[in-house]
Amino acid sequence: MIDFKSTLKMALNSLKINKMRSALTSLGIIIGVSAVIIMLGIGTGASKKVQANMESMGSNILTIRSASAKSGGVKQGAGTKTTLTIKDAEEIKKMANNIDSVAVASSEGKQLMYGNQNWSSTVYGVSKSYLYIKNYEIIDGRNFSNEDSRNYSKVAIIGSTVSSELFGDLEPVGRVMRVGNIPFKIIGVLKSKGQIGPMDQDDLVFIPITTAQRKVFGTDFPGTVKQILVKGSDTESLSNLENEISTILTTRHHLGKNQDKDFEIRNSAEFQEKMQSTVKVFSLLLASIASVSLLVGGIGIMNIMLVSVTERTKEIGIRMAIGANVQDIRLQFLLESFLLSMIGGLIGIVVGIVGAESIKFFTDEVNSVVTVGSILLSLCFSAFVGIAFGYYPAYKASLLNPIDALRYE
Repeated sequence: MIDFKSTLKMALNSLKINKMRSALTSLGIIIGVSAVIIMLGIGTGASKKVQANMESMGSNILTIRSASAKSGGVKQGAGTKTTLTIKDAEEIKKMANNIDSVAVASSEGKQLMYGNQNWSSTVYGVSKSYLYIKNYEIIDGRNFSNEDSRNYSKVAIIGSTVSSELFGDLEPVGRVMRVGNIPFKIIGVLKSKGQIGPMDQDDLVFIPITTAQRKVFGTDFPGTVKQILVKGSDTESLSNLENEISTILTTRHHLGKNQDKDFEIRNSAEFQEKMQSTVKVFSLLLASIASVSLLVGGIGIMNIMLVSVTERTKEIGIRMAIGANVQDIRLQFLLESFLLSMIGGLIGIVVGIVGAESIKFFTDEVNSVVTVGSILLSLCFSAFVGIAFGYYPAYKASLLNPIDALRYE
C-alpha cells in the first residue's frame, strides 16, 4: 500500500534541499501562468470596453439610411441621395411590430460662435426621441418639446466638448450661440460619453429636425432626412423587424422586385456580435501565445527531473532495497514535479494579477480585467503541465533495477 503522507514529505524535503534549482525550475511556470492571466485579462477588458462603447451608442437599433447618389457612374456613398422622409418614419412606427421608439436625423458640419469664441462641430437635426435611442443623457436643462418642433424653435442641446470650447467655465444653458449666422438658445447640456476611436461623441449640437430643415440646412425636398433610427423592443425580434421595415419602405417607395432598394438598413446587434467575436478570437490568440511559455516551463521541469533521477539513482536503489515498490518511487517523483509546477503556478497567479492591475496605471486605453475563470484555468493548466511533463522522469525512476541502482556511482 502506498504511504502518500510519507511520500509527500520526502518529495517536499527533496525540493527544500535543492532550493535554488527548484526556484529556477519553477520560473518557467511562473512566467507562463502570469503571462496567461495578463493576456486573458487584457482580452476580457477589451471585450468589456467594446460592449460598453456599443451600449453607449445605443442598443437594439436599426439604422436606415437613404441610398447612394451617383455622379458620372460613381456611387458617392450611403446617405448622399435624399430618399427617406419623416412620413416614412411615421409609417414605420405605425405599421411595424416590436418597436420601442423611432427617430429621424440629418446632419451637417457648421461653425459655432459665442462672443469671441468659435468652434467647428457637427449639427444634428433630430426628433425628440433621438436622444433616448442613442443613450444621450441631459445633465443640465431639458430635451426638445413637441412645441419646439411645431414652432421651428431655434433651440439647441450641446455636447460637453462644445460646451467646454465655447463657454469654458460659464453655464451654457440660457445663453445664445450662433450656428452659422443663426442665433440658437441653449436649452440643455449632455452628459459626456467620451471617445470611440477618433470619434468624439461629445462634439455635437442637436437642434429640432424641423428647424434644421427650414432654417439651417436647407433642402430642395422638404421633409427628407438622412437617417431613420428604430429601436426594437428586444434583440431577438430585431431581424424580423428589419424585414418588416424593408417591406414597408419598398411598398412606400413603389419599388419593383427587380429594382435596387433606395435605402439600406444596418442592424446594430449584428455589428455588436461581430465585434465581440473578433475580440474573443483576439483574446484566445493572446492566451495561446502566452501558454507557449507554460509548455516551455513544463519541458524545463521534465529536464530537471530527469537530471534528478540520474543524480539520485543510489537513493532510489536504497529505497527499493528497504521495501519501496514501483508505485512509491513513481509517486515520489511525480509529486515533486507536481509541486514544482503548482508552486510556480500560485506565484505566477500573484504576479499575473499584479501585472494586470499595473497595466491600468500605464494606459487608459487598455483595461485588463482578471476573472476567477482565468485564475482557475491557469492553475489547472499548471497542474496538468506538472503531471504530464513529470510522468516520464517518474516512470523512468520506477523502472530502475535495485541492484544496478545500488552499484551506481
